[in-house]
Amino acid sequence: MTLLTIAIDWFYVIEKILLISAVLAASLVIAMYSTWGERKVAAWIQDRRGPNRAGPFGLLQPLADGGKLFFKEEIIPSTANKFLFILGPSMAMLTACMTSAVIPWGDVLTIAGREVSLQIADINIGVLWVIMVVGMGVYGIMIGGWASNNKFSLLAACRGASQVISYELPMGLSLIALFMISGSPSLKDMVEQQRESGIWNVLLQPVGFLIFLICAFAECNRTPFDLPEAENELNGGYHLEYSSMKLGFYLFAEYINMFISSALMATLYFGGYHFPFMDSLGLSPNTVTILGIVALFLKTFAFIFFFMWVRWTLPRFRYDQLMKLGWKILIPLALVNMLITGAVVLYRSIGF
Repeated sequence: MTLLTIAIDWFYVIEKILLISAVLAASLVIAMYSTWGERKVAAWIQDRRGPNRAGPFGLLQPLADGGKLFFKEEIIPSTANKFLFILGPSMAMLTACMTSAVIPWGDVLTIAGREVSLQIADINIGVLWVIMVVGMGVYGIMIGGWASNNKFSLLAACRGASQVISYELPMGLSLIALFMISGSPSLKDMVEQQRESGIWNVLLQPVGFLIFLICAFAECNRTPFDLPEAENELNGGYHLEYSSMKLGFYLFAEYINMFISSALMATLYFGGYHFPFMDSLGLSPNTVTILGIVALFLKTFAFIFFFMWVRWTLPRFRYDQLMKLGWKILIPLALVNMLITGAVVLYRSIGF
């Protein structure tokens, strides 16, 4: 290998390390301030102020909450499996962050004559990666609930596992229908396809988007699908025995999942970093790329607000209602949507 090739390889490695660090930092900061935003949205809906003492407008409240968790005493029950007890929240955080690897956060930036992709891993099976990582998320819940050696934690973990498995199926079927339209399972290709056609996938797959949205609520354990954390039934859920930062990891993972799910829905169904007339403004490519990043984050924040709005609007489902919705309504609806999409794609391809 020549020195030039080695230098180019190192530039590529440095680019990816910086991009990974930026995405991880953004995920953590947005998740941290989502806790503040959730309380502000709840206060707005309930006609009160919310956090307003820790710093201006309560902006230092997430730092105070993080410090409280960090400095609390860490307790591991004597009957717990110590290794798995630590592994559970670690897996929850890991799987929460892994989905972000295939999301295209923007187009291409040109820096010093070098094109830098704003996607950590542009793999051609991006949709399959999403399904796989979402499926792994259940292990953090199951391991944490089982390792606690507490019956309420175990019951909540069983609930969480059955809920995630039940809603993975319609989510996967809705993504298959989307893949049929785009012709590629790569998220980058899906965004570019929406950019070239000028039509966002939500207009082509409104039923698929609705199914994916409902499943995203269930996968993130958000109200009205927060059965694994039902305080009035299970005393806090699968993380009942956790304290200090291990509890913080579980709580934090939920908000990271909410952020990544919102970014994923914006990418799959709302054009990602595409915005109307982006290619006809006459601006430089780097300026258009930066505006595209802003557009993606604005769409993501809109979905995060919707997550919070639903939490403080709808009551929690009963468990039988949760299972009925997943197996008797969403899965048949997703199958019908997939079959109709396949028929339309076939009809257009053979030119009738």
